Amino acid sequence: MLESEKTLPKLPRRAADSYKNNFGHALLVGGSTGFAGSISLSAMAALRCGAGLVTVATARSCQGIVAGFEPSYMTLALPDADGQIAADAREPLTGAAAKSTVLAYGPGLGRSDELTDLIAWLYETLDTPAVVDADALNALADRQDVLCRPGGPRILTPHPGEFARLAKIDRFPDDQRQTLAVALARRTGSVVLLKGHRTVITDGDRVAINTTGNPGMASGGSGDVLTGVITALVCQHLSPFDAAWLGAHVHGLAGDQAAAAIGPVGLMASDLVGHLPQALATCLA
Repeated sequence: MLESEKTLPKLPRRAADSYKNNFGHALLVGGSTGFAGSISLSAMAALRCGAGLVTVATARSCQGIVAGFEPSYMTLALPDADGQIAADAREPLTGAAAKSTVLAYGPGLGRSDELTDLIAWLYETLDTPAVVDADALNALADRQDVLCRPGGPRILTPHPGEFARLAKIDRFPDDQRQTLAVALARRTGSVVLLKGHRTVITDGDRVAINTTGNPGMASGGSGDVLTGVITALVCQHLSPFDAAWLGAHVHGLAGDQAAAAIGPVGLMASDLVGHLPQALATCLA
């Protein structure tokens, strides 16, 4: 069923006596040598979209760099293997996930056989809701047995290249975006957000098409920001489908506002982060 923009989900307004624990604890897992900015953008976006607490779990060698981007989130140093999160990170991640409302993993993660196994374990074992992006999607594309066995609610956020790998198709046919996204959502039991012009969001039954955004957002880090936006909305008790739909809308609207302020050429992902609160303010119940 194709949803109408008139039914776009809204974020509940905050009560006067609110405190941070009312708005969830996001645990974001990612980053590696040379790619510490990716997971940091996700974390900053999660804060700007209202998550009460945010922790970034990253390779020990990257912890200082990640922490230096923003003092308002916490960091967790994970075992390190050549600048990437090591295979023996399962124990600290289990403990951190137990204290968290939502997980997100993938931005800046890197690739290795050990990381593929770690992501498969996170995806299949932990029942905490999770947003899955970037290299975590590439890892799951290599573990099709696990892809269809999520341990809890999952939101998959592929761009067309990542989608093709997940769906095991050689070429992504743009004219079949909606049909393909619905098929993957049904096969995996997850919400699928297929990025691109007119982003498709589906849980296999409902379908929404996002209409915000502009070509200036076609730059590195934009997708990492979206991961943080969606994570924050799940933290604030939106369902996975509603969080993905509203997240795509807010992310694109922030991009439209940034483009109006500084122009579309040279727009950076960090510019989106700065406009997120203003965009979200238009979407309150």
